[in-house]
Amino acid sequence: MTTFDLRRQPTSAGVYLMKDAAGEILYVGKAKNLRARLRSYLQAERDTRPQIKFLMERAASIETIVTDTEKEALILENTLIKKHRPRYNIHLRDDKTFVSLRIDLRNEFPMMEVVRQVRQDGARYFGPFASSSALRQTLKEIYRIFPLRHYPPAKCRQRGRPCLFYQIGQCSAPCHGHISASAYRQLVDGVLALLEGRQSEVLDALHQRMSTAANAQRYEEAATLRDHIHAIGKTVEQQKSVRYRAIDQDVVGIFRQGGEVEVVVLFYRQGKLTARRNYNLNWQLDEDELLAEFLTQFYGRDVPIPDEVVLPIKVEGTAAISEWLSERRNRKVRVLVPQRGERLRLVELANRNAQEAWQERGSRDEARRRVIAEIKQRLHLQRLPQRMECFDVSTIQGQATVASMAVVQDGEAVPGEYRHYKVKTVVGTDDYAALQEVLQRRLQRGLEEDNLPDFILIDGGKGQLSVLTMVLDELNLTGQIDIAGIAKARVKANVRGSAVERSEELFFLPGRKNPVILRRGSAALFLLERLRDEAHRFAITHHRKVRGKAQLKSSLSDIPGVGPKRQRALLKHFGSLKKIKAASLADLQAMPGLPVAIAEEIYRYFNS
Repeated sequence: MTTFDLRRQPTSAGVYLMKDAAGEILYVGKAKNLRARLRSYLQAERDTRPQIKFLMERAASIETIVTDTEKEALILENTLIKKHRPRYNIHLRDDKTFVSLRIDLRNEFPMMEVVRQVRQDGARYFGPFASSSALRQTLKEIYRIFPLRHYPPAKCRQRGRPCLFYQIGQCSAPCHGHISASAYRQLVDGVLALLEGRQSEVLDALHQRMSTAANAQRYEEAATLRDHIHAIGKTVEQQKSVRYRAIDQDVVGIFRQGGEVEVVVLFYRQGKLTARRNYNLNWQLDEDELLAEFLTQFYGRDVPIPDEVVLPIKVEGTAAISEWLSERRNRKVRVLVPQRGERLRLVELANRNAQEAWQERGSRDEARRRVIAEIKQRLHLQRLPQRMECFDVSTIQGQATVASMAVVQDGEAVPGEYRHYKVKTVVGTDDYAALQEVLQRRLQRGLEEDNLPDFILIDGGKGQLSVLTMVLDELNLTGQIDIAGIAKARVKANVRGSAVERSEELFFLPGRKNPVILRRGSAALFLLERLRDEAHRFAITHHRKVRGKAQLKSSLSDIPGVGPKRQRALLKHFGSLKKIKAASLADLQAMPGLPVAIAEEIYRYFNS
């Protein structure tokens, strides 16, 4: 490492960037005292921590940026990590985003919305929840008890009568005047009480309404309220763990094994454990630096911020992190490292969860390694298929031809690596030519970026496999990439046309006459079928999107004065292209913001 004069470095807060000999940023860190922090790195020969030597052996220079406060250093560090993505910083990757429930109380008739981003827009947010499917199932029960609206009022008023949810008792139809604003607000208050954990208030109110209805001999209404009371007991109170403290807390746990660290976050909402999220990270430095960086990256996204963040170990800049979180939430947020009591027990639980998650991940990794080895052995591959790619082409009569690439890395699907391809050189229906173009583009770029797959699976039989073989020959890649084709299973039928048997998946290999058949139900077959299905799904989805845009362009775009912005406004107002075509001149003229002359042009275009 080059010499570095510590005496010239400030003692104030700031950010430091470690670079290699080529100037590439290896690591970005922050410090309350830059000189003291850098001294701990530069005296690595006296430091017994192997992780410090590991980093300093690769660093050739250090650049520092001074900030006014420790909080500014924290924000700048997070910004630089996102921008440069240094090799030795952590990079959080979620297999799924957070799911929260949004209610905007500023509306006259608020509704419940399932969202994946928490914004500073003045609305109330509840969550995060374990999964969107579990949340939607809970919402079904809530709608039966408190029938709030499902759609925006403008959309509902386009209909001549209330929607189907009103007919089945899961919407009170405020858009058609079937409930007053004050009565609707009582429903909203009941929903808020449920979500905030105040079930006793809701149950007392429902018991009172049930008694009133029974005394007035409205027995059907009383029976409905009785069912609602039972539903609350089954739906809302089914929690994993309940504690006395009715606040929102995120409890962080950590487990380390060598250079691999498992971090777990337990989400407690109103005293109830609602969800868990875990991250597997490669990390060579100390745990306190890992945890500080984790917090800035984790809460630097659109995620719910709780009242308390409970940590297993003390990190530098706790006060700055607390101040930063408080600003993001617009309410006080405490960052705590408990030494005793209930919070310490929560941290111990989170640490145990982290250890169990690490052990479970290790078991899954070992299972995936066995599956990859089985694929190599059964398909007679030359190398382990650690990175597998599958391609598929989608078209209808040669229109809007597109292709897709799905990726499996180390036995796990990697949606972030999926790619769409718009076929540029092929006219008409020619799947082979389209596949050839896409493969040439993918592999040519892979050669340039040194990013080639170990194994390519083609959705098709011998014809598609021969196209792939030809492309590999042209690029001098034969023997460097293993390949195979998977032919879709067929359903055999008897003379009456009834389906009687589903044939096996057939895998065609280059230079082999007979196809390979994998054992039905095997993990290897399941993984390859999943890869094929993902490529097909990704291609079909993109093809529908491209085809829809083309159809829209061929109609609305031909009308003078109707540009992209006005097209979106028309679709939002009427709901679909079919309804725009069927609209009367009066309906078009009644659309807000649409000039009369343009309305007449649209009407003439579709009714000439």
